[in-house]
Amino acid sequence: MSSPHFSVIVPMFNAAASLASSLSSVLDQADRDFEVIIVDDGSTDNSLAVALAMASGDDRIRVVSQDNAGPAAARNLGIDLARGALLAFLDADDIWHPEKLACHRDFHLARPDAGVSYARIAFLEADRAAGTAARTESRVLAGPLTVLQLIAENPVCTTSNIVVTRGCVAAVGGFRAGMGHAEDQEWLARVAATGFAVCGIDRLLVEYRMSPGGLSSNLRRMYRGWRRLAHQHRASIDVRAAEAVYCRYLARRALRSGGPAIEALHYAVRGMRRDASAFLADRRRGGLTLAGAVFGLVLPAATRARLFA
Repeated sequence: MSSPHFSVIVPMFNAAASLASSLSSVLDQADRDFEVIIVDDGSTDNSLAVALAMASGDDRIRVVSQDNAGPAAARNLGIDLARGALLAFLDADDIWHPEKLACHRDFHLARPDAGVSYARIAFLEADRAAGTAARTESRVLAGPLTVLQLIAENPVCTTSNIVVTRGCVAAVGGFRAGMGHAEDQEWLARVAATGFAVCGIDRLLVEYRMSPGGLSSNLRRMYRGWRRLAHQHRASIDVRAAEAVYCRYLARRALRSGGPAIEALHYAVRGMRRDASAFLADRRRGGLTLAGAVFGLVLPAATRARLFA
């Protein structure tokens, strides 16, 4: 049996409510030369039953299970099982646009020097239907991303946005398990530090669903994980400037998700104190984030998300 061009790796933990729509976005890809490896990370709901039901109707889907060890370990198991020339990652609550894999195939054919490719992301509120217009999208920066860019704000945003060549992952290794947060940034920084290019495709190809109660909304844990990562690279980056930009990112994330207003203000103030010039280097993002954090204190959460996301 010939190997597929893409191996799509889906780590899964208690994702029964969203798994079917996420997997459907893979099965609906225009480029159909792929396998799907779902790694159940010790789910305690009926995620595994949903995954097995979908796999029974499509021989491109494989389902494996492990004791709960976190998303990094689940992705690493998927990497070990993958047969594709390109590896793509999708979290079990995110959505791909139908052209996702085809765009990345074309990009890597044109740019064989690129180890990792990423695209733009739409950030959707938890109650907004997939495919509807998003108020906020990520940006793709010109040229390969630097270690500093990846650590400070990470334009890639989420692992669901990553497509990596087999040669790159073989050289760099897998994700560092046990970090809890920032394992994607740690891995991408390692890719860039090793000499592989991390390059963007200026197209909207991923929808990321925000949830105030989700893992990604635990900003304090994200911040602690980030500080450990930044400490590892303190010899090669300006940590104070990077921290200011990352605090700006956390403040924006708090505003987007509709979380407590005081959290957004906390990170905005901390970022300004660490390095105001770095926080405001992008005047529009910095200024709007600071304004949103201040005026968000007197606005309802839904209004903050609409106005300042």
